[in-house]
Amino acid sequence: MSRRITIDPITRLEGHGKIEIFLDDSGEVTAAYFQVPELRGFESFCIGRPAEEMPNITNRICGVCPEAHHIAAIKAVDAAWGVPCLPAARRIRELIYHAFFVADHTTHFYCLGGPDFIVGPDAPPSERNILGVIRTVGQEVGGQVIACRRRNHELIKELGGRGVHLCGALPGGWAVPITREQQITFRRYAAENVAFARFSLQLFADIVLKEPSYRDLVLSDLYRHETHSMGTVDSGMAVNFYDGRIRVVDTLGNQVTLYEPKDYQEHIAERVEPWSYLKFPYLKKFGWHGFVDGLDSGIYQATPLSRLNVADRMATPLAQAEFERFYDTFGLLGKGPKGRNLPVHHRLATHWARLIELLFAAERMEELLEHPDICDTNVRQAVAPRAGTGVGSVEAPRGTLTHHYETDERGILTRVNLIVGTTNNNAPISLSIMKAAKGLIKNGLCNDGILNRVEMAFRLYDPCCSCATHALGKAPLELLVRRVSDGALLDRISRD
Repeated sequence: MSRRITIDPITRLEGHGKIEIFLDDSGEVTAAYFQVPELRGFESFCIGRPAEEMPNITNRICGVCPEAHHIAAIKAVDAAWGVPCLPAARRIRELIYHAFFVADHTTHFYCLGGPDFIVGPDAPPSERNILGVIRTVGQEVGGQVIACRRRNHELIKELGGRGVHLCGALPGGWAVPITREQQITFRRYAAENVAFARFSLQLFADIVLKEPSYRDLVLSDLYRHETHSMGTVDSGMAVNFYDGRIRVVDTLGNQVTLYEPKDYQEHIAERVEPWSYLKFPYLKKFGWHGFVDGLDSGIYQATPLSRLNVADRMATPLAQAEFERFYDTFGLLGKGPKGRNLPVHHRLATHWARLIELLFAAERMEELLEHPDICDTNVRQAVAPRAGTGVGSVEAPRGTLTHHYETDERGILTRVNLIVGTTNNNAPISLSIMKAAKGLIKNGLCNDGILNRVEMAFRLYDPCCSCATHALGKAPLELLVRRVSDGALLDRISRD
């Protein structure tokens, strides 16, 4: 007999998702799917628009990561029209982008992913949220979280024109320069970000790494599986969020490819499945072999964890120290090909990787604000539309983000293609859910604690389903358990 359990608050993701789990007659899991039943249509209704409008259109895809779409869009317009960005404007774009990373990673750790560790995966649903985190670690920590988000959003608002859907990007430039007064204030913000990132890493160490049950959960086989890793690196093979080449390493750490973002179609293909509106990208070199992992699979992940896996190092000193500590903890430091690190495949370690990235973003803000020409007022230039093709790419917090535009001689869009972070991770999310469901559901038994642990398998990816499918809606999660022989519904647990 099926049953329905309503859980409040709703699950901690953005968008609408459903999990279907199929059991055999003995109650064992045979298949599990992460289903996104929202229609994707954003690419189609952008065709016919002036290309220079795209930074302000695409940042409405969702309210979680408008900065990522804003910057990827303007980089695509720059490329399509052959306009190099002015140096001072580029620094402003990158500064805003790293402030966004600090705020976004803070939100995920403390509000979305962190409650599973800080409060506990088996705590009541009403406790697994930011309020439960504050009750556990104290109001002072809650105040630091709010202050971190406030100062970084204030920087974005001042330079971007709006606090949420910023509007500062112009082809080849930026709307406003940084004043000397702002530089002083933003330096303080950056220093506070560094301190907060170091505090958060210590909190993770104290609560997770020093707690045997949580440490064992991170290191357990339940959330471990092997896929290739993707991420952007600079010329020195260090992690870079704003610019660089896309590097892919295989499950053993060997470099599969290193390509310019404009060449993504030579390396990435997208598969469509009838049960989801969200596509499944895969590596052309390996091909699509279904929902399987391993060295021969074409499935890859594009996450904070994968960005560390593809990099030889971090570009800032404090983050580099944490990077080395991370791989040393797993016993993988320097043990990969050519002295690189072997990849980490324990997916819950993504939360730790996210905090290392938070520290890097804060340090990079300090570097940018110390640049001697940070207040250069030459940030705008006259640009003429033209026919062209342009690809803009950044690392969104959730993974590699690609905007691909084609324009006619008037600068009107004739083609738009977007591959967002959660789309990249659609296939590995399904794999993670499958692994967790098989390990947790026995004899057809399922309860709220099991549901939350299955959720943890996709929550670690920080999925943004509205970003990936471009539809409006609330964020319920429905888990259906079916018998594989006849499809009969055995159990339903929903959050709405």
